[in-house]
Amino acid sequence: MIDGGEAIRKLALNVARYTGLAPLAKPLVGGIGAILMLHRVTAKPEKPDSVNRHLNIAPGFLDAVIAGLKADGYAFVSMDEAVERIAARRKGGQFAAITADDAYRDNMTEALPVLEKHGAPITIYVAPGLINGTADLWWDVVEDLVNAGDRLTLTTSDGQTTIDCTSPAKKLQAIARLHTYLTSEVREEDLRAVLRELAHANGVGARPPQGPAAPQSAGDHPDDFVPRVDTLMTWSEIRAIAAHPLVTIGAHTINHSNLKRLSEADARHEIVGVKSILRAELGEEPRHFAYPYGYASAVGCREVGFVRDAGYTSAVTTRHGVLRAEHAGFLHALPRISVNGRYQNLAHIRTMLSGVTTPLANAGKMVVTI
Repeated sequence: MIDGGEAIRKLALNVARYTGLAPLAKPLVGGIGAILMLHRVTAKPEKPDSVNRHLNIAPGFLDAVIAGLKADGYAFVSMDEAVERIAARRKGGQFAAITADDAYRDNMTEALPVLEKHGAPITIYVAPGLINGTADLWWDVVEDLVNAGDRLTLTTSDGQTTIDCTSPAKKLQAIARLHTYLTSEVREEDLRAVLRELAHANGVGARPPQGPAAPQSAGDHPDDFVPRVDTLMTWSEIRAIAAHPLVTIGAHTINHSNLKRLSEADARHEIVGVKSILRAELGEEPRHFAYPYGYASAVGCREVGFVRDAGYTSAVTTRHGVLRAEHAGFLHALPRISVNGRYQNLAHIRTMLSGVTTPLANAGKMVVTI
């Protein structure tokens, strides 16, 4: 969630754009299409200055991206059709498939009207644990904890530490420290319990799903801690949007787990078990899968094999890259182009889709898998 390389990447995008390199290179390295990755789409984010604001784009920007790429000749297709085109190594016009992770409510209320305007399909990847409240949008919870006061007490195996949260800069450092702690020092299976203990120890606790954080009384238990989940769709909303002709529901594990940090048995359970849950809720098994986090420390060859074994038609990572004909052999490790709040500029998206940034972001690799 914290990205110190943003300025460097924007510089590279602008250099590729203003030197004319991107349009010149596109016929050579632009590939056959791309999968676009969204998270939130809203004109009114609850916390516009949030450290996680990069996960959000404005509906107007989504409108501009789709209109602009259609004008450039892109066909917007479903993930089913995208897989067909990749598998056929189609040499015709380029295509784009839109995907969204986590099932944020604004995908339905603010993104869907834009998609309807353009007839553009979308695949929304759902983690049932997030919807049920048995898993957390922990990056949001961390930010809430840091913003709750001027000090934060963190107890680790090395003892108790007091983290300074007295200024915006200190808060950023605190968030980074907690991210590192939760994703590298805490077992994946223990993340939720540790998060609740952390909240309990710092007097942040029970709050209604759509209410502000409330001080926790001395008698409250960590299980009383209820993270805000009103930003996500309910099951009834997911069922409603799943019936829309432009929408496909995909799987995002059961609990939005970092699969690489789990045992083989637990990782397979997250990948296979989500199928039966979505079938029970929606009446149909998901055909497409998205790896939570999707970067190198979250998915590798082992995890790709598990997903392939589970029978999914496709699986997407968060690795940056355009699609090439060679991806026909890597349908369970497909890269995406992130359309996020850091790059709300159509020219940046066009530069990424030209293919010139693919090797820059992947140590020279043109065919990005894992």
